[in-house]
Amino acid sequence: MPGHENESMDKGSIMDSEDRIEKMVDIYVSAEAVRDMKHKKDKEDFDNQTPKTQTPQQTGSDSVRNRSSRAAVVCLVLLCGLLLTAVIVLCVTLTQERQQFISKIENLTNEREQLILKITNLTNEREQLILKNTNLTNYLQICVGWTCYQSSFYFMSTEKKNWTESRKYCTERGADLIIINNREEKDFVHNKSGNAVFYIGLTDTDVEGTWKWVDGIKLNSRFSFWASHGQIKEPNGGQGIVDEDCVVTVAVPKLPEWANLVGWLDVA
Repeated sequence: MPGHENESMDKGSIMDSEDRIEKMVDIYVSAEAVRDMKHKKDKEDFDNQTPKTQTPQQTGSDSVRNRSSRAAVVCLVLLCGLLLTAVIVLCVTLTQERQQFISKIENLTNEREQLILKITNLTNEREQLILKNTNLTNYLQICVGWTCYQSSFYFMSTEKKNWTESRKYCTERGADLIIINNREEKDFVHNKSGNAVFYIGLTDTDVEGTWKWVDGIKLNSRFSFWASHGQIKEPNGGQGIVDEDCVVTVAVPKLPEWANLVGWLDVA
């Protein structure tokens, strides 16, 4: 039995020794692991604090990248400049076209106003002509002996009157003594007067020798038809004997007292 006890004790001692060795190994391993972890952490801290040295390949890549970036910026600036220039040119062109368009509108507006004014004037003239025609038509219906020639009406009175009375007779009827502006009208009056002698609307009452029509217009020498025969020429102002300020027209040379003159004669 004691032998068994020693064997048991030896086995127990051996087991205790193995346990201690295992524990020591664990402690050693744990200590080594702690040291390794601490060493690794210190190295990482050192690596983090120490600036990393770039390799030549990395430096070259960064340089290429920087040049590419600068080229892109330059291209972008040039593109912006071209775009700005295009915008400015477009604005200038649009401004010029706008001014031209405004100028055209103003010109068209002025032309329109002028056309409107012309239309208004023509409308007024048309209304006046219509009124005049109506009045003349109505007047012609109540008058006997009137003759129409070149849009004018003529009346030959057979009453014996002087120049002033003859003009008053005409104005009382809305007319006036005849104003002759061309040869055709002169021939018409001569044809209508026949052997009779009629006053015409010509006088130099205001200024001696300055002949004017009853509308105030001076006689045009191109359209004057003064009578003349031999040494006698009209107007003669009465040859100082009488003051002759009026004019008659003679169509037929059958009056001895007027030396068979045909045309205009100044009379008292």
